Amino acid sequence: MSQDIKKDNMFENSFLASLERHRALFATVDKYQSEAMQLLTACQKALKSGGKVIWCGNGGSAADAQHLAAEFVVRYKLERGPLASIALTTDTSILTAHSNDYHFDTVFERQIQALCKPEDVVIGLTTSGTSPNINLALKAANEIGAYTVALTGREGGLVKDIANLPIIIANDETARIQEAHMFIGHWLCEAIDLAIEKGE
Repeated sequence: MSQDIKKDNMFENSFLASLERHRALFATVDKYQSEAMQLLTACQKALKSGGKVIWCGNGGSAADAQHLAAEFVVRYKLERGPLASIALTTDTSILTAHSNDYHFDTVFERQIQALCKPEDVVIGLTTSGTSPNINLALKAANEIGAYTVALTGREGGLVKDIANLPIIIANDETARIQEAHMFIGHWLCEAIDLAIEKGE
């Protein structure tokens, strides 16, 4: 029985410790408000001008990219028409063909070259800021004239010098960085809904 109690305490302590790290990070998220407003303005401008919001990421950030693109196309809260958005992580034929025939580093760059227009916003999610395929995608988008955003973490990595708007979550834990990215992404969806509701 004592073994079970120790095990329960271990997991309970782990839960509370993880929650405390989450709270500590989110106590600082208000400092990203200015960057979040710039992100909102860029996305509104893109959508109003016939552009789209393009997302890309790896692993958990790929899932987050797909999640947020879906919120745009389907809906967040407001009953509204679809908003033009796509995640570059969803076409398995493109992902596997390009990675097989060329290189995984350029798997998003190639799609940007094919799909991106100057009116678009391209958002790369990379917790380290050092993912070559994200960095090359944003460079390609810059060359096209699109507005580029990096949702990143730690010290910002290489991507902070590539994106027009780097949003650097100053934390070293991948899970916490991703939680902050998703908060910003969900807030963006909410703010766009609010703007549409007000006719802006």
